[in-house]
Amino acid sequence: MNGFIGEYEATLDSKGRFLLPAGVKKQLPEGEEPVFVINRGFEKCLTMYPMQSWKPLYENLSTLNDFDPKVREFRRYFLNGAMQLELDSAGRILLPKSLMEHAGLEKDIVLVSAMNKMEIWDKQKYQQLFDNFSSDSFSGLAAEVMAKKDSNG
Repeated sequence: MNGFIGEYEATLDSKGRFLLPAGVKKQLPEGEEPVFVINRGFEKCLTMYPMQSWKPLYENLSTLNDFDPKVREFRRYFLNGAMQLELDSAGRILLPKSLMEHAGLEKDIVLVSAMNKMEIWDKQKYQQLFDNFSSDSFSGLAAEVMAKKDSNG
């Protein structure tokens, strides 16, 4: 499996560090130093890519047409704030203040699987996503999204 499963709670300390949960560590490729690229998510969260997931994405971005203004705009927004981070000697990740501000992260956070990456959410904001989303809404969304996949092959 090339991806993550699960939700993991963590706490930011006063410097913006959190201990990478053991459940996440177990899902990282064996024998590699845990190096991540963290950037702004599409919603008010952060996206944390293990380097093995980031490299093909970055290579794909580099092949896009530089003469297309939409490509340049997308790259600017997508790469805005992206940083390469490693665990410190205590197994913690230090989040940059600008990224913490973007996602509204203060203390309690949730790391959420998002296929080949993790999203980092403020715990309360993440819970609000589900408080405002009914099972009927989810069922309709699933039918719409999965029907598109089935029609594509």
